[in-house]
Amino acid sequence: MDLSKIIVICLVFCCVWDAESRKSNSVLSVPNGAQWGDWGEIQLCTTGHANAFAIKVEAPQGFHDDSSLNGIRLYCESGETVESAVGSKGEWSKSINCSKDFLKSFSLNVEKPQGLFDDTAANNIQFKCQSGEQLKGLSKEWGKFGPWSEACEPGAICGIQTKVEPYKGGLFHDNTGLNDVKFYCCD
Repeated sequence: MDLSKIIVICLVFCCVWDAESRKSNSVLSVPNGAQWGDWGEIQLCTTGHANAFAIKVEAPQGFHDDSSLNGIRLYCESGETVESAVGSKGEWSKSINCSKDFLKSFSLNVEKPQGLFDDTAANNIQFKCQSGEQLKGLSKEWGKFGPWSEACEPGAICGIQTKVEPYKGGLFHDNTGLNDVKFYCCD
């Protein structure tokens, strides 16, 4: 076998090995996520852990349909950002950072189904950092915060997967945006 084929085989093997080398050791979830939408793809920080987050929120719409929370973005210590599925409404907040360390657990604010009235599903999120510091998104809070997830042990949050209902548009549709989220832990 000539040298060029050996180099190609090595490059392919190394790239495949490196792409799959990041594995999470556990998944954090909470029991109060809402029912609508589809799960997006899992997104992991390439290296390290998440030390901050931002949320995408649609401001209250008065007598019109509210979707509230539409996205969650993680900021990785490597400088990259990761996000899973994101709804089309709203604006991104500034990042909210752990002052010393990394995100370790979370709690989700969810409004229960409203029947014939306007459903918003998930409305806000809060995190605990490894130091115990608590961080909370700035959003209108219809509903209430549910229980805290388990904490990443060992390690910290390194990835995300969100459940988002696609925007259906129109005057007579009830759009909810983000409904549920899972976070992934890495050593």
